[in-house]
Amino acid sequence: MPDRVRIVEVGPRDGLQNERAMVPTAAKIELVDRLSATGLQTIEATSFVSPKWVPQLADAAEVFAGITRRPGVSYPVLVPNLQGYERALAAGAREVAVFTAASEAFNLKNTNAGIDASLERFAPVLERARADGVRVRGYVSTVLGCPYQGEVPLADVVRVARALHAMGCYEVSLGDTIGVGTPMRARDMLRAVAAEVPMAALAVHFHDTWGQALANVLACLEEGVAVVDSAVAGAGGCPYARGASGNLASEDLVYMLHGMGLHTGVDLDRLADTGRWLAGLLGRETGSKAGRALAAGG
Repeated sequence: MPDRVRIVEVGPRDGLQNERAMVPTAAKIELVDRLSATGLQTIEATSFVSPKWVPQLADAAEVFAGITRRPGVSYPVLVPNLQGYERALAAGAREVAVFTAASEAFNLKNTNAGIDASLERFAPVLERARADGVRVRGYVSTVLGCPYQGEVPLADVVRVARALHAMGCYEVSLGDTIGVGTPMRARDMLRAVAAEVPMAALAVHFHDTWGQALANVLACLEEGVAVVDSAVAGAGGCPYARGASGNLASEDLVYMLHGMGLHTGVDLDRLADTGRWLAGLLGRETGSKAGRALAAGG
């Protein structure tokens, strides 16, 4: 098990993209700035996808221009293709993320392309990024189940993760998009991928639909993974995946990690304050049990 875990905070992107009520640009900027003050090292700031598909993030350039970038903190942004990459580069991004799925059916629903076609779209992005000195992270969705095809063969997960790493992604995040995984399945999936991709280049991303996210993270930590994606206040979901509830709450993750004696560099109280602020902004109770406990004086 690692002694230090890097948390990739995806709340400003994955957390907000599924919100129906439009969140003001100023509030998105404030969210990123609040998160920057917590000690997080990686904050996914926004997404340069087509506003037609994700209207909530149509203000990506304005958000990225408005945030205060702190030294030592990286602010990756999601891009679907070369056009999105060029928009992100023009806005000043120095790290981007590309995304595909291990499920053929999910890829067709999400990107209007199959797995191989989606990987082909990324080839010019990776080529340009290498020339521009821009780091690229890769996402593999539906690694433990798909809302359209059901079971996803481990061989497909391994194939896609291996392809992204071989193309030049410095890190590949393995995502249980609809949160159906359980600890033994999560462990088996990670072991299979780690046989082909170095563990140091892997991250895990669990949704909490069935309340299994923390247990799944623990199972993967025991295998040696040291990077975990999460979203403040447990915000998020996927607009293209029926049944995808919120992400694992960053506050709950940090509480568990600190309780295990692992280092994150994150100030839990500040993070919980940010989670409560975001929940109030969205008009709901925070999805973080740790945040509620801290607010109650626990």
